[in-house]
Amino acid sequence: MSHRPRTRTVLSCGLLLVPLAVSATACGGSDSDALSANPYDAADQITANTPDGKKKADPDKPLEVSVKGDDARITDVTATDSTGRFVHGELSADGRHWRTTVPLAAGTRYTVRVSTEEEDGSPGRKTLVVNTKDADGQLTAAFGPEAGEYGVGQPVTAELSQPIKDPKARAIVESALKVDSMPRVEGAWHWVDNKKLHFRPKEYWPAHATISVHSNLAGLKIAKGLYGGPSKPVKLTTGDRVEAVTDAATHQMTVWRNGESIKTLPVTTGKPGFSTRNGVKVVLGKESFVRMRSSTVGIAAGSSESYDLPVYWATRVTWSGEYVHAAPWSVGSQGAANVSHGCTGMSTGNAQWFFNTVRVGDVVKVVNSGGDTMTPFDNGFGDWNMPWKEWRDGSALKSKASSTTGAAERAQNPVGDARLRPRI
Repeated sequence: MSHRPRTRTVLSCGLLLVPLAVSATACGGSDSDALSANPYDAADQITANTPDGKKKADPDKPLEVSVKGDDARITDVTATDSTGRFVHGELSADGRHWRTTVPLAAGTRYTVRVSTEEEDGSPGRKTLVVNTKDADGQLTAAFGPEAGEYGVGQPVTAELSQPIKDPKARAIVESALKVDSMPRVEGAWHWVDNKKLHFRPKEYWPAHATISVHSNLAGLKIAKGLYGGPSKPVKLTTGDRVEAVTDAATHQMTVWRNGESIKTLPVTTGKPGFSTRNGVKVVLGKESFVRMRSSTVGIAAGSSESYDLPVYWATRVTWSGEYVHAAPWSVGSQGAANVSHGCTGMSTGNAQWFFNTVRVGDVVKVVNSGGDTMTPFDNGFGDWNMPWKEWRDGSALKSKASSTTGAAERAQNPVGDARLRPRI
């Protein structure tokens, strides 16, 4: 059969991205008798760059389909993965070649349905099944905190299974880590290091919000030889907006719930040389009893500043050992002077009330102390002390608008971990 120039809509169909909802009929130009015929098996006309037998295709290479000879052309290709998601591709203007235009996923089964047409308009069909090789390396994300209810200051964390340094790879990873909230907020991921990201809103989370965290990494190509793997989703909620603000100059802590002051407590904070850190901290955990030893925070035993005390109703706000806790030995100074070694001390009754009022993720802020400002990442959750612009600059997607759609790690206190040692 001789090849004749075709003026039918090969070009207009060929430049559409797969999936195409059109068939040979939609492109038109053939007589009704040919189009009403049952499609023939086009296996002899179709070639593909897929391995023979039980071998699997390389996901780093595009999938390509072609027709042999001059008697037929490809009119439509639909490719889907094992979950039914369509894979984009492009058909050449002459209708003789088709190829994927997006990376394939590793360890995935694809079904490719090819429609052809003879010169006389007779339609042909061929279905190909392609399995891609498993990835040499796999990237997963472990989200934190664990599912539960938290305070409005609780950041979301993602710990990657492998370090990611390349900016392009970081952008791919970050775009696949999804945080959805009701109500919707403006927020962004920030790369703490090559393996860890934190997500926080521009302001605190709304009270009584629902936050869902999940990953779309599975099967996604991150870099050569590295593909995303499955990650466990996490669902969080927030409670009331509880904020405790301690003024180290007036020696008073005011506790707010949903914008209303509910209690003011006399306190003592760090004395000169042991000043309490300024800035926003987030409750990391609560311990009804802690034995506090000065030797665990670098104060020599037997020195004038040493101590070894049983402490009750201790609410942790830093990994290095800063707590809000009962300090019955300093009641005479509470509300009048700063005499602690960095913690915020109060009476036993007030400490128990505070312990029972706050939850992990609630906000504890200190102002007017002589101490440094709480660092963002290396001593708990000081994320809120970083200005929003600087936070956004730590995103691999900082050029794009970011928002959600519509635990803190809990203190473990392992023996021998100096980060977790308390101070008074």
